[in-house]
Amino acid sequence: MQVQLTNRQQHVLWATVRHYIATAEPVGSKALVEEFNLGVSSATIRNVMGMLEKAGLLYQPHTSAGRVPSDSGYRIYVDQLITPSETLARKVEEALQSRLNWEDRSLEALLQGAAQILATLSGCISLITMPQNVSALLRHLQLVQIDSGKVMLIVVTDSYETHSVLMDLPPTRKETQLDPEVIDRELQIVSNFLNSRLRGRSLLELTNLDWSDLDREFQHYGEYLKNSLAEFSRRSFTPGATQIMIRGMAEVLRQPEFSQLQQVQTIIQLLEEEQEQLWQLIFEEPEVEEVGKPRVTVRIGSENPLEPIRNCSLISSTYRRGSVQVGSVGVLGPTRLDYEGAIAVVAAAADYLSEALSYLNP
Repeated sequence: MQVQLTNRQQHVLWATVRHYIATAEPVGSKALVEEFNLGVSSATIRNVMGMLEKAGLLYQPHTSAGRVPSDSGYRIYVDQLITPSETLARKVEEALQSRLNWEDRSLEALLQGAAQILATLSGCISLITMPQNVSALLRHLQLVQIDSGKVMLIVVTDSYETHSVLMDLPPTRKETQLDPEVIDRELQIVSNFLNSRLRGRSLLELTNLDWSDLDREFQHYGEYLKNSLAEFSRRSFTPGATQIMIRGMAEVLRQPEFSQLQQVQTIIQLLEEEQEQLWQLIFEEPEVEEVGKPRVTVRIGSENPLEPIRNCSLISSTYRRGSVQVGSVGVLGPTRLDYEGAIAVVAAAADYLSEALSYLNP
């Protein structure tokens, strides 16, 4: 749902979120007048907060209480009202460079040290995955029409291991009901394109394909296959037994949001015993804003598909070996967290590990 806010509504939402992050107490108009120079009366702020509540961006936990941000309110705050903290990003970079020595540490020790620094500076649980084995190379890819509206992608690696995934035909082709022979010819052309661009490259490089060179008449296949190939690349290997370094758990679980023992137990169980589910979530390829620079992904509360962390925020990015994403960096905390700082530390840590990995694995 797209919500258009006036400047005043944006300022009041920003102030409400900032105050709640700092205090963990429901926010009233009087508190905002005293703490922030909003240039309007308490009554005006109260009216604006009422409008924000009707829009689903704030809510009252109790009838007589002030208001707190909803997941939707945090989403607008993150997407529109803040920028990552450059000061904290520099602090992370300096801490990683001064405390960690690439030459004197094994890769695992390096990641453990980075996870501890990340947890300390963010105040969150830090999550760093071990880099994945990207030695398997693509030998051949083929798109085959299986049935009406169904296509199978077959991938053969350099060790002659075969992977396959069944997909629906792009909607534009199903609607036009083309002759099966025409579809077969189109699939062969797209298969030739995939092989010419991807043969000899890592499975994880499926997500880096530039579709702009594909003839315009076949571009609909590119848009359709992009997400399918990304999902396929994530499922094409199994993470190792020690795939996630976790630090900072004790400090975060002291936060008031985690006062219920059962809630704490489900989070601990996820982190310690069900890491594969978490790994699949934080290793997801983020969107890209600039060439070669992945965007930090922020999942707030109910946006998280895993039930134990649906009252938490998960902020993650990937680190790379060259152009290939091989691991991920993330922080997990309550939805009431310092997003400016958390986004900055995750981005800085991902950049540092990408650099370190290129140094350790030239």
